Amino acid sequence: MGSDAQALLEDLKDADVNVRQVATEALWRLWYTQKGAYGAQLLVRSQNLMDRGQTDEAETILTETIEAMPDFAEAWNRRAVLYYIQQRYWTAIADCDRVLELVPYHFGALHGLGLCHMRLGNHTAAIQTFRRALAVQPYATTNQRLILECTAQLS
Repeated sequence: MGSDAQALLEDLKDADVNVRQVATEALWRLWYTQKGAYGAQLLVRSQNLMDRGQTDEAETILTETIEAMPDFAEAWNRRAVLYYIQQRYWTAIADCDRVLELVPYHFGALHGLGLCHMRLGNHTAAIQTFRRALAVQPYATTNQRLILECTAQLS
């Protein structure tokens, strides 16, 4: 991890909401542009297809991108999102796990992984994952709320 990413991760823990917002956007930008403009264009193209409901075409682009650039964490993450939308939770989990091997602090993949476990009824695994996400983004109230929801399901 570069010093830029390290500084941004520290900023996610800042009390100032503006500092956190800038850091969040900067990390997403880092992830999207990891493979330059071409890689980012592929992600945007796949997202546009997903937005139009053309999920097969979006999956093809993402899978081809992953095959060509297997260390492109955000391509794995975008495909995990696609699988989640399709309710293919175990497949999404596998892609989230790959993202986290590449970028252990990827709060988007941690959040998505928690959502998948939650949908599968794996509430303990979901809680553990949302806690990992909170370690990266302690002010992410959505993850705090989801931990409470999962905890209620366990009692």
